Amino acid sequence: MEYLIWTGALISVAGIAGLVWCIVYVMKLRKAGLDETAMRARMQKAVMINFAALAVSTLGLMMVVVGVFLA
Repeated sequence: MEYLIWTGALISVAGIAGLVWCIVYVMKLRKAGLDETAMRARMQKAVMINFAALAVSTLGLMMVVVGVFLA
């Protein structure tokens, strides 16, 4: 079950990288000084990627927990 633990850890890191990307993306958007409609349209993209990254990270953590229990 060691492969399950390491695979889950890699998936979790990928999810965390997605969350960091969202933070950087939104910080750049705020500095861009866009009008409200353009900001909303771009923020919707960031929110969807944020939810997906959070789900990927959660899936990876669940794999780690299952791997630890089965080891």
